Amino acid sequence: MFAVVDRPIDEQAVARAVADPGAGGICTFSGVVRDNSQGKRVLYLEYEAYPEMAVKQMEVIAAEVRARWSIQRIAMAHRTGRLEIGEASVVIAVSSAHRAEAFEACRYAIDRLKQILPVWKKEVWEGGEYWVGWEGNPDASQLIPPASQ
Repeated sequence: MFAVVDRPIDEQAVARAVADPGAGGICTFSGVVRDNSQGKRVLYLEYEAYPEMAVKQMEVIAAEVRARWSIQRIAMAHRTGRLEIGEASVVIAVSSAHRAEAFEACRYAIDRLKQILPVWKKEVWEGGEYWVGWEGNPDASQLIPPASQ
């Protein structure tokens, strides 16, 4: 299962997608919206994506994981649209014969997902908003509103 969805992620469905009789460990990671960022009170997040490419990139990550670890299955889902505090924006599940591989593969998958997935996040806080990931782009500095006090 590799999916980009515009509705709440069914975390149990992602975990069920990696169930395998040969698995002794299933590791599930949920990235959730927190209420703060860099000293600001976050109200909500908005995610935009290029869904078709995002699913292809999830398949690339899965291939990388399979090349590094002996896993049974891997599944990933990412959410788009407006997300409230506490909602899951991404869920990854990995099953393997042993827990260490499941943990390591799951950690690798979320790190790679954040590196290569064409998904963009806007933080909306009291008095402003900010597209995360533009920090290193000098051309974007004029687009970023000053931090509210």
